Amino acid sequence: MRTATINRSTAETRIDVTLNLDGTGVYDNATGIGFLDHMLDQLSRHSLIDLSVKVVGDLHIDGHHTVEDSALAIGQAFAQALGDKRGIRRYGEAVTPMDEALIQVALDISGRPWLVWNTPFTVERLGGLDTELIEHWFHSFAQTAGITLHVTKLGGHNNHHIVEGAFKGLARALRMAVEIDPRKGDAIPSTKGIL
Repeated sequence: MRTATINRSTAETRIDVTLNLDGTGVYDNATGIGFLDHMLDQLSRHSLIDLSVKVVGDLHIDGHHTVEDSALAIGQAFAQALGDKRGIRRYGEAVTPMDEALIQVALDISGRPWLVWNTPFTVERLGGLDTELIEHWFHSFAQTAGITLHVTKLGGHNNHHIVEGAFKGLARALRMAVEIDPRKGDAIPSTKGIL
């Protein structure tokens, strides 16, 4: 089973994450930020990765630590569940329409964390979430998951649709990348022999 449980506790947040890469998209997320919960639900549903995220954070200050630390913990669980990455497809991509918005996500489970973010916003907040923290969530996730991640807005003006398209695109790209490739069998998908 490609599963992981992460318990991360700091002076700013207490986080419990459970993740199953071979799930059916079952989710149970409670971060204290409703909009973030909605996006994590989308991530789980469209990737078919079972995901439970429970956060008690210092929201009396702001959402920064909750957003950053939840992404770090989810990325860590993702990397742990993948193990040595034997047999995976490795690459994933999605072009996701969300009404008038169109978002492109491409990723490589390379072990080389990187984020290229070409997805600007025109409002400062969505629900209880500062929009500047959206990019930060993707950056933090990419760092601990060990993936190279590109997110590009191809079109759109509704900020909710843009963010939701980005999370759904990430979900669909992850679903593709973590699938076991029946033609690769037990091989590491790299000429280096390690990822």
